[in-house]
Amino acid sequence: MYEGVPNYPANDRFWSIIEKYGVTKFYTAPTAIRTFMKWGAEEPDKHDLTSLQLLGSVGEPINPEAWMWYHEHIGGGRCPIVDTWWQTETGGIMISPLPGCTTTKPGSATFPLPGIGAEVVDDDANRVQHGGGYLTLTRPWPGMLRGIWGDAERYTDTYWSRFPGRYFAGDGAKLDEQGYLWLLGRVDDVMNVSGHRISTTEVESALVSHPAVAEAAVVGANDATTGQAIIAYVILRGGLDVDEAALREHVSHEIGAIAKPKTIYLTPDLPKTRSGKIMRRLLRDVAEGRNLGDTTTLADAGVVNELQRRANEAPTED
Repeated sequence: MYEGVPNYPANDRFWSIIEKYGVTKFYTAPTAIRTFMKWGAEEPDKHDLTSLQLLGSVGEPINPEAWMWYHEHIGGGRCPIVDTWWQTETGGIMISPLPGCTTTKPGSATFPLPGIGAEVVDDDANRVQHGGGYLTLTRPWPGMLRGIWGDAERYTDTYWSRFPGRYFAGDGAKLDEQGYLWLLGRVDDVMNVSGHRISTTEVESALVSHPAVAEAAVVGANDATTGQAIIAYVILRGGLDVDEAALREHVSHEIGAIAKPKTIYLTPDLPKTRSGKIMRRLLRDVAEGRNLGDTTTLADAGVVNELQRRANEAPTED
C-alpha cells in the first residue's frame, strides 16, 4: 500500500513504483484517474506497466471516459477493471465485476457479487427493474455492520429506517436494459432543478465526456427561480481550451436542456482532502457566497481562495 502523493517527486510517481517493483494490481479512485488524465498519457508512457494484471476503481462512480483512459493507458487494453461498490460499514466489496468472467461496461459496477442481495427501489420501496432509484441490500452478509457501540437506535435510524427490512446507506443507482447497475453517488448529491431530479454524477460525466475536460465537480446551489441551480467547476486538459457556452451546450446534448449548468467555473484545481476526495461542501459555499467552514483538511487551502476570486468574475446563464 502506498500512502504518499502521486506527484512527488514527479507526476509519474505511481508508474515508477509499478515498474520498479513489478506491481500486479492497482486500485485507486476515479478522482485520481481524472487527475492522471489531466497530466497526460506521456507520464505512464515513460514506464513499463506490463506487470499489471488487474485494475480497480473505488470510492465514487467512475465516468466512462475515465474508465476508457484507465483501460487504455494504464492497463494497456488488456487488464480487467473491477469498478467496486462497498462501504466501510459493509466490511467488503458488495458490487463488482468478476475479473475475466463478467462482461464489463465502462462506468458500470455491473452486478452484486455471488451471495449478495441488492435491489434498486423507488420512494415507496417498490423494486425498480429498469431506471433509477435507491440502492438497497436485501439480505444479511458475513461482513455487515451489526450495530454502533452504545447507540443501537442511531444504527437502526441511519441504515434501516428509510426502507424497513432493507439496508440503505444513501446511494442512488440505476439499472439499464441488461440489468447492469450504474451507481449515481449519494442521494443527497441529487439536485432538484425546476422539479427535475438531476444527479451531480450524471452532469459531471457529461462534462468529462467533452474532449477538452479533464475533471469536473458539480453542486446544487439555492436559486430563487428554479429551486436549485447547477454549478460546475471544470478543469481542462493541459493545452486545450473551450468556452463555458460550448460546455453548456455539450451537457444539453448529452442529457437535456434542463441539465445545463447555470454557471461554469474554469479552474486549475479543485479543493481536495489529502486522500483525494473533493470537498463539495466548500464548492457549495463558494457557489452560494457563504463564509467557508473548516479548510484544515485540504491538501491545498489556496485552491478555495482562487475559486472564490473566479466566482466573482464568472458569467452565468440566466
